[in-house]
Amino acid sequence: MKKAAAFLVLASISAAAQQELPPPLVGGPPTNVPVAVQMLRWQMLDNSVSSLMFRSMDTLFTTRTVARSGPVWNLPRREQPLAFSYSWQGQRPAGDFLERTYTNALLVMKEGRIVTEIYRNNSNERSRFIGWSMTKSVTSVLIGCALAQGRIDSLDTPIARYLPELMGGGYDGVSIRHVMQMRSGVDYEERYDFGNPGRAASNHISSLVRNVTRFVDVARTLPRVHPPGTFFQYKTIDTAVLGWLVERVTGGSIAAYTAQCLWEPLGAEADGFYIMDGEPGIGREFSGAGFNATLRDYARFGQMVLDGGVANGRRIVPAEWIRQSTQPTAAEDTKRGGYGLQWWTMGGSDAFAAIGLQGQYIYVDPATRTVIVKLSYFPPGDNSALESETLAFMAAASAWRPSLPTPERE
Repeated sequence: MKKAAAFLVLASISAAAQQELPPPLVGGPPTNVPVAVQMLRWQMLDNSVSSLMFRSMDTLFTTRTVARSGPVWNLPRREQPLAFSYSWQGQRPAGDFLERTYTNALLVMKEGRIVTEIYRNNSNERSRFIGWSMTKSVTSVLIGCALAQGRIDSLDTPIARYLPELMGGGYDGVSIRHVMQMRSGVDYEERYDFGNPGRAASNHISSLVRNVTRFVDVARTLPRVHPPGTFFQYKTIDTAVLGWLVERVTGGSIAAYTAQCLWEPLGAEADGFYIMDGEPGIGREFSGAGFNATLRDYARFGQMVLDGGVANGRRIVPAEWIRQSTQPTAAEDTKRGGYGLQWWTMGGSDAFAAIGLQGQYIYVDPATRTVIVKLSYFPPGDNSALESETLAFMAAASAWRPSLPTPERE
């Protein structure tokens, strides 16, 4: 009996401990998100679970589907081994790269043809991976569609003309172009120190862990620290404001417009989805970092951009928009590259990329007609070495010339 009683006491203590939230999650408006789900969201970036969490976001969040429809864009394939090396602290065989850089999945396309497609860690062609900030480049295409359709009159229009809720705050007088360039000048440091949360981390906790606010809500009251257009500062709140703009000018949801102007004409093979911020029924798509898709559909997106806005013969967005959005808006750093309109540009080349938190990449090189998608689970924190190694691999993969048959022989 004593052993049984002791066991019950230990079980009771263990159960109580399981329900204890860390201090940043305690307090504030009440939430309907179960404690266990809050804890999973709180820990989803940790390296011990991120390989799984980054392809399981529909089990953690309320989501909204981006439906595919119609014929699938067939991607021809002629797979080849990764028979090249890349230069990172000496020459390394390409085959070592996957494990060294926490890779879940990798796809390389040359001239629209898949030459490498690799899934790891129990992922497969049906897995839908979160793109994190690769979503920003999806949002860029949505803005390009809305501009082409006349829903937005000009990038140089003040964004508060469409979103009067922003008047009187830091975004008042800021053009859509400046927001696209990450040069809004508002005070929002992209720093996620969850132990000592500032604006960005607090917003993440409130909107995405506890679901009590919309991520974009804070944009109404942010102060300005730089004149618009004068200072580059990467921040997800700018893209959240662009998503709000898409909602306003289309009169519907971001997911519905993504399906209409991108996912259906793209010929995607699987539905995509956004994770939602805020309370169910009130929150909306997390347009700054919440889009999820399969490896191949990310490759289709990259190929469409490489082809100047055309997917399998269907025009998605004007070629001029692709040209504008993938060009640096200021002088590039030779090592770090630059930034266009929600796309990163590679210094010293015409290559550009959609890049997401902890190692998500859609890399596009027009010079070699190469698209590379890498979906990763980098550890949280300073990943500058992993990022540099990844870009070294991608430059080598872009230069790689696998032996491919001519179209006539296929």
